[in-house]
Amino acid sequence: MFIFGGRYGSKRLGDFWVLDTDIWQWSELTSFGDLPSPRDFAAASAIGNRKIVMYGGWDGKRWLSDVYVLDTISLEWMELSVSGSLPPPRCGHTATMVEKRLLVYGGRGGGGPIMGDLWGLKGLFEEENETPGWTQLKLPGQAPSPRCGHTVTSGGHYLLLFGGHGTGGWLSRYDIYYNDSIVLDRVSAQWKRLPTGNEPPAARAYHSMTSIGSRHLLIGGFDGKSTFGDLWWLVPEEDPIAKRFTASPPNDIPENKDVAIANNNVQSALEGSQREQSAVSELQRRLEISVSLSSPGFPIVDELEDKEFLELASSLSGERVSSNLQAIEALRDHWRKATPRSIPLKEFGPLLRDYQRLIARHQFDRANDASDLHSAEVGLLGKDAYRFYHIKNASQLRMDDLPLLLTEYKQILSD
Repeated sequence: MFIFGGRYGSKRLGDFWVLDTDIWQWSELTSFGDLPSPRDFAAASAIGNRKIVMYGGWDGKRWLSDVYVLDTISLEWMELSVSGSLPPPRCGHTATMVEKRLLVYGGRGGGGPIMGDLWGLKGLFEEENETPGWTQLKLPGQAPSPRCGHTVTSGGHYLLLFGGHGTGGWLSRYDIYYNDSIVLDRVSAQWKRLPTGNEPPAARAYHSMTSIGSRHLLIGGFDGKSTFGDLWWLVPEEDPIAKRFTASPPNDIPENKDVAIANNNVQSALEGSQREQSAVSELQRRLEISVSLSSPGFPIVDELEDKEFLELASSLSGERVSSNLQAIEALRDHWRKATPRSIPLKEFGPLLRDYQRLIARHQFDRANDASDLHSAEVGLLGKDAYRFYHIKNASQLRMDDLPLLLTEYKQILSD
């Protein structure tokens, strides 16, 4: 996870940090190239698996409308030269990648007006050979009111906007904080209000919201007077959290839990704990995240970093292939055609790890490939149960486990 800029007191920052989530260690990075100026309230999004695009912000004296691209491998910044019309400078907006475009919504602009415009930026992928350019998008439907400090999270074929800070009044202006949920349907290209059946979280802005599998997690925020430290879920109707709270009488819900049920959605702030566990384990327990939603409880190694897997792939493919990727495909094809009796013991470990890799990738793809907006309103994608996903190593497998493991592996490959 990369972090750039921000504010400490009245000072805008231009430092650059990375959090290694394998060892949970922060490191300050030295980057080069077209270094962005110190700023806060900018917005950034990942481009593919190695680049980050950052747009706008406030440097303490002026609102910005510049675009920078960071290569996370070389740590080189490049300011993107954009032709044509530009969005008004702003801060407190959101920036979200949707396929090959960066979508920017809202924010606070020069002189202080709060905006409700939507812009798309093309030309971020070199292989597309497109000239970078902005286009203002005016979409039909129940569009959000102008705001800043909101969040936008992606859910496959829809974007979910929550909360934010706006203003009301004419002769006398006043602040408004929102707690509405609005969906941008990418299929019909229009805004839709997400229906709710009871009280959502308190109105707020400058919170964080992110997607975790089929769930959306909301943390904190500010309502003009108070800073929040609560945690809320937006989950599918069939999610265990939803089933638990809809099935429990109000008197049975612990006092230290805030629960709100939306139409086909449930948000809940989850109870704390005094258990002495690692920070990561404690966070998973407090958020009631089953590790099977995202990981089996131990690191999943990429196939190109799995030495034993690559050696087996190379030995089986011999000189017939010219790259690791081709060897990997050949090994998977070998297992696709294999029977339990034909697989020697030495292949159990690589097969198990590849099984777990493919499941993790499969779950991620399913959570981000909902077929239409209906998935956001009546329940996001659920998860499959895989019997061997949490097996730490092949020594825990029995010989009679292999037929089912191989059957599930072939099914994953076919999906």
